[in-house]
Amino acid sequence: MQLWSKKNDKNYPDFWREYLDLFNKKDQNMPLKDLRFIAFDTETTGFDYTNDRVLSIGAVGIKNNSINVSDQLEVYLKQDVFNEATVEIHGIRKHGALDKISEEEALRQFIKYIGNAILIAHHANFDRTMINKALQRQGLGDLKNKIVDTGVLFRNSKHQIYRNDRMNYSLDELCNDLKISKSDRHTASGDAFITAMAFLKILSKLKKNKGFEIDDMLRLR
Repeated sequence: MQLWSKKNDKNYPDFWREYLDLFNKKDQNMPLKDLRFIAFDTETTGFDYTNDRVLSIGAVGIKNNSINVSDQLEVYLKQDVFNEATVEIHGIRKHGALDKISEEEALRQFIKYIGNAILIAHHANFDRTMINKALQRQGLGDLKNKIVDTGVLFRNSKHQIYRNDRMNYSLDELCNDLKISKSDRHTASGDAFITAMAFLKILSKLKKNKGFEIDDMLRLR
């Protein structure tokens, strides 16, 4: 049974039906080296889930403990909402040389790109929610992918795993601790690449914990 059959009165586009159908298949219990991960990041007009909008999405693939630089996505969205105060952070202006596409097209490209990969993001709830809000505006559902937060992974690599530590580590703190260059900070593609590097370095530390498996990583919150 297709996941979208409960809402068969909706004329979902093909890309969304194909995406949902990927999650009908039973997990194959693939080893970690065979799983496809995607580190992603969004730049936005602000932090309000209802009123702010995604300005750009950057993503890069990870497989077999390596970042695949040929497996990347970078899109810039047309700005129906503009916040001058945030331009200083991300540098994206309403008008300029960057090629921009509609929210609908950006989501289409992102969804087709990620497939059923495991998503990686830093402070993942924000990026996931901003994407979900955009999907909802297009009459679609929420992301179905499993998602891993590098902030939580980092916390558990510094302390005993599963310890109830509520420290909210920033991406800059991860860069400093893990010795990752911050030269492309505050661009979606740059932060996605930094997140991918952080993920691999943290995962290496966590693997040293006896019995740490992919399911353990997905349970961390």
